[in-house]
Amino acid sequence: MTVSDSSPQTITALQALSPLDGRYASRLAPLKDLFSEFGLIKQRVEIEVRWLEQLARTPQIPEVPPLTDDAYAFLDHIVADFSVTDAEQVKAIESKTNHDVKAVEYFLKAAVSGKPELQEVSEFIHFACTSEDINNLAYAVMLDKGRNNILLPLIDQLIQSLSELARSTAGQPMLSRTHGQTASPTTLGKELANVTARLLTAQQKIADVPLYGKMNGAVGNYNAHLAAYPDVDWPALSRDVVESFGIRNQPLTTQIEPHDCIAELCHALMRLNLIVLDLDRDLWGYISLGYFSQRLKDGEVGSSTMPHKVNPIDFENSEGNVGLANAILGHLAEKLPISRWQRDLSDSTVLRNLGSALAYSVLALDSSDRGLKKLQVNPDQLLDDLDNAWEVLAEAVQTVMRRHGIAQPYEQLKALTHGRKEITAESLRAFIDGLSLPQGVRDELNQLTPARYIGNAQQTAEQFLSNVTGN
Repeated sequence: MTVSDSSPQTITALQALSPLDGRYASRLAPLKDLFSEFGLIKQRVEIEVRWLEQLARTPQIPEVPPLTDDAYAFLDHIVADFSVTDAEQVKAIESKTNHDVKAVEYFLKAAVSGKPELQEVSEFIHFACTSEDINNLAYAVMLDKGRNNILLPLIDQLIQSLSELARSTAGQPMLSRTHGQTASPTTLGKELANVTARLLTAQQKIADVPLYGKMNGAVGNYNAHLAAYPDVDWPALSRDVVESFGIRNQPLTTQIEPHDCIAELCHALMRLNLIVLDLDRDLWGYISLGYFSQRLKDGEVGSSTMPHKVNPIDFENSEGNVGLANAILGHLAEKLPISRWQRDLSDSTVLRNLGSALAYSVLALDSSDRGLKKLQVNPDQLLDDLDNAWEVLAEAVQTVMRRHGIAQPYEQLKALTHGRKEITAESLRAFIDGLSLPQGVRDELNQLTPARYIGNAQQTAEQFLSNVTGN
C-alpha cells in the first residue's frame, strides 16, 4: 500500500479516519467552521484582504490609492461570502503551486480581476508578506474565536451544571474517603463546590492568555517593506492590522511569531482538562458506591449481555477524551516554541492539529456535562455508609479530650478504633461515658453522629455558591 496525493473523494461519517469527523462529527460542527482546512483558508483570505485595505489607507503608498466604498464592499463580500466552492478553487490553485498561502494570493487576484479599481492594485495583495505573516495571524484569530465562542461557553455550562448539583446537595452529609478509607465526613455539595472553584480559576486562566500575531516580513525586520517604501512607519501599520483582529501585536520575531502564547494556552487548557478528569473519576467512584444513580433513557442499553447494567459511560467518555486532548496539547506546547534559527517548517504540520486538541477537549467537557445532568442523588445510601462508620468520630472525641487535659487522648482512641470496623454507636458512647469529662461535654459528644459531624461544610459550600451564582 502506498500513500497517494490524489484528490480526496467525498466520504461519509462512516468512512472518516478520525472519530472527530465520524462518530462525533455532529457534536463538533462549530469547531469545523473554524479549524478545518476551509476555516484556515477563509481566515487567510480575510487577513490578505485587510492587509491590502491598510495599504490603501496609507498616504505614503501612492501606488495603492484610497479605495472607494464600492471597492470596500466588494472586498467585504469576498470575505463574508467565502464558500466551500471558493476554498476548492484555492485548493485547485495549490495543486499547481504546491504552496497554500500563494494559492490564496492567486485566488484573490483572480477574484478582483473583474473590478478595475482593485485589479490595478492586485500586485499589492500579499505585498512584502511572508506566508507566516498570514498564517500566524490566522491561527491566532482562529484560536481566539474558538476559545471565546466555543470553549469558554462550554466550560460555563459545565460549571453551571456542577454548581446547581452542589447547591442542591450542600447539606447532604457524605462519608469522606481519604486514601480510599473512611474519613471525617463532609457534604456532597461541598465536595462539588471544591471542583467548581477549581474550574472557575482554570477557566479564568484560559480566558486571560494573551494571543499574539505579527506581520513584519520574512525575518521580522520589514526588509522588503523598507526597501520599497522607506518613509512608511511599517511597525505602526503592521500593529494596526494585527490589533484590528483583536490580537496583540508581537514586535520582536524571527520569520515566525514564537508561539509562546499558544503554548501557554495549551497548558492552561491541559490544567482545566485535568480538573475535569479528576471530577470524572470521583463521580464514577460515587456512582459505583451507590451515592448516585443515573436517569434512564428509553431504549438505551448498558451491556450487550447484562440487562441490568447502567454504566457511567459519559464520565468514561470524558476521561478518554481528556487523555487524547492533553496528549495533543502537550505536544503542541512542547513543540511550537522551538524553531531552528529563523524558522523551520515543523510547526506548520503541528499547528494543523489545534482543532483536534480543542475538539477532544470539547468532547470531554460536553460528556462530563451530559453525565452530570443524568445524576440522581441517593440520600439513603449516603446515610447508610455514615451509619456504618462510627469510627470517624474518634477524631472529634480525642480532640475534645485534648481540650480537657485527658492524658494520651490520641493513643486511647487509636487503641479503640485503629483498623477496626466493629465500632458502633453503643461502643463509642460507652467509651465516652467512661471519660472524666464534665457531664455536659459527654452529653454533647454522645449526641454526635457521623451524619452530624460535618464541620462547616454546608455553610462553606452555600456561601461560595451564592457568590458564584449571585443568589
